[in-house]
Amino acid sequence: MAVMRKIRHFVWGEVPATKTERTLLLKIDWFILSYCCLMYFSNYLDRSNVTNAYVSGMREELNMHGTQYNQINTLFTCGYIVGMIPNNLMLQVVPPRIWLPSMQIVWGVLTFCTSAVSNVQQIYAIRFFQGIAESSTFVGTHYILGSWYKPGELGKRSGIFTSSGLIGTLFSGVLQAAVYTHLNGISGRSGWRWLFIIDGVITMPIALYGFLMFPDVPTTTKAFYLSEEERLLSCERLESDKDKDIEHGHLSWNLIRRVLGRWRWYGCSLLFAVSGETESLGSNNIMGQWLKAIGGYTVPQIDYYPSGMTAFAIVSTLVCATWTDATESRARWPVLVYMAIAGIIASICILIWSSPIGLKFFAYYIAGATYAGQATTFAWANQICADDHQERAVVLASMNMWNNVLNAWWPLVFYPATDAPRFTKGMWAMIGTCIATLLVTWLVWHLERREKRVKASHTAVEGAERGSVVARQKAEDEKSVKSHTGSSRRSQEST
Repeated sequence: MAVMRKIRHFVWGEVPATKTERTLLLKIDWFILSYCCLMYFSNYLDRSNVTNAYVSGMREELNMHGTQYNQINTLFTCGYIVGMIPNNLMLQVVPPRIWLPSMQIVWGVLTFCTSAVSNVQQIYAIRFFQGIAESSTFVGTHYILGSWYKPGELGKRSGIFTSSGLIGTLFSGVLQAAVYTHLNGISGRSGWRWLFIIDGVITMPIALYGFLMFPDVPTTTKAFYLSEEERLLSCERLESDKDKDIEHGHLSWNLIRRVLGRWRWYGCSLLFAVSGETESLGSNNIMGQWLKAIGGYTVPQIDYYPSGMTAFAIVSTLVCATWTDATESRARWPVLVYMAIAGIIASICILIWSSPIGLKFFAYYIAGATYAGQATTFAWANQICADDHQERAVVLASMNMWNNVLNAWWPLVFYPATDAPRFTKGMWAMIGTCIATLLVTWLVWHLERREKRVKASHTAVEGAERGSVVARQKAEDEKSVKSHTGSSRRSQEST
């Protein structure tokens, strides 16, 4: 029985103290994670479908050439950058159950539009506005998760959420292969066009589910499936963490001073700006472009084979997120070390061009480990900024924003489609990025430790001062009592 409890603790975190809290956690796990994961699944399905469409006939049908594929991704990234911080701040004033599904409907409609394009310039425009809408999902969900869960519960929930996006990527390859095989040419439409239609059909019901079931944040939730006792408990269980700020809905102008006056915005933004680029082999479908360039593989094979990288990414993300929650210190930095080492090994194997095809497959698959840092890095930032919810919203958005600022030009410089199949510049860039990730990880770890020491020192000083005040007040009270007693005695003697 003790062994089962330990396994339960490792897999799902600390067991809630009461039956009411267990029921509450079960409900928010179901309704928050189900919607957020489905939303992110459709989000990543859309992103990955552009990549799969490109190697499945879109390039030829739209007469794409040179780096136009990279330009599509760059314009999407520019839209993503523009929308990121505004989207996260909108969650402070518009209920998340309204804002997040609304943005999902916008990108769903634009996905339908992609199925009808006649030239690449139309895709440029569509992808820019899709980037604005889709930027609401990733950091918005991490903000919501940080609002509902304790530190010991946060990592694995972040991991499950991040994995749902990777499942979207995995499913996209399988879906494109199936669509190309069975729907290509039906009703006069190419298989890649049917892919976007199916993507849009999947997206819309998920948005409706969000409108109906998403519970907002603890202080404003009106979810019908939560009792009044559970609503109060959802706040109280977070208030027990003295460093947790749970108030929402009131933006203050001194937010800029708070954000720029601390190290957190700089450190966390730099951390994900750099470490996020280690995902470049997967996010740019370098393996798919490599398979298409060397020849000898069918379209379904080019769609299927890169799924191995995504599968390894999912496993790495879930295992790492679960492990970091199970540790007493909730340390997230070891995951970044793991992914950096994996990225270096993968790049070296691919750079050695005379190496066997099997080794290159291994290298691309192990590169999936670089996705493991997404969940743990954002869980780490949620912990660091837990004492200021407005700062937390800005920091989480800025982390993803600065990563996408790099993404706007990084693939054009280091992973242009014209570099297939070797991508030599990209592999050297990957090695440099992984080394930089190790250095920035150490910097954030050091700054966090220093802040904790300063807080502990201030707490000790404040405790000592309070103790001194109490002792002084007690001495004065005793002196007053003695004085009053002496005065009473003298009065009695004179009588």
